[in-house]
Amino acid sequence: MTTMADLMAEALRLRLLCGLEERLAQAGYASVAGVDEAGRGALAGPVVAAAVVLDTHRLVPGVDDSKLLPAEERARLAVAIRRAALAAAVVAVPPDVIDRINILEATRRAMRLALSRLRPAPLCAVIDAVPLKGLGFPCFPVVRGDAISYSVACASILAKVERDRMMVALDAEHPGYGFAHHKGYAVPEHIGALADLGPSPVHRLTFRSVLPRAGEAFGAL
Repeated sequence: MTTMADLMAEALRLRLLCGLEERLAQAGYASVAGVDEAGRGALAGPVVAAAVVLDTHRLVPGVDDSKLLPAEERARLAVAIRRAALAAAVVAVPPDVIDRINILEATRRAMRLALSRLRPAPLCAVIDAVPLKGLGFPCFPVVRGDAISYSVACASILAKVERDRMMVALDAEHPGYGFAHHKGYAVPEHIGALADLGPSPVHRLTFRSVLPRAGEAFGAL
């Protein structure tokens, strides 16, 4: 049972999480986009970025760093965030592009595209750790942004939920790897499936754990 004390504690937590957005508003940036990615460290599937602009006077209870939330709660929050958002966009960059331009540049591409699709455009953006330029407004990279910025935390939830949905679909297309379970990350189950089956069409071939020799040749992470 949720008590009044619980509600007050959650309201205070969310207000503290909005501290960066409030400081930016005081500096003249009334419209702040939060940006985050999901899947950067995976061995298979796309990297997905989300950008979202939210009204910090209309907060969504429960928002937090997506990594701290169970899957069902993330899915519920993603719906609520989209309903509360002033603007939102999610972009996926597929594994063949990741192999061609490297994972960092693919992440930047996804983030730039997500930001460029926001209508109306924000006055600035807070990005989880990745520097971006050339968008026509300031972009502030913040280490662990998903833990200290409400907007980035919301973006992390949207990106994670969308990428998880895509990996479940890829599991049906490429059975045997366990994508629906581990979402393409380098868990023992996945490494064992790679050893038995070899890479699928959605694996990142420049990653050492996928094709060790090819990864060394390409200088992959």
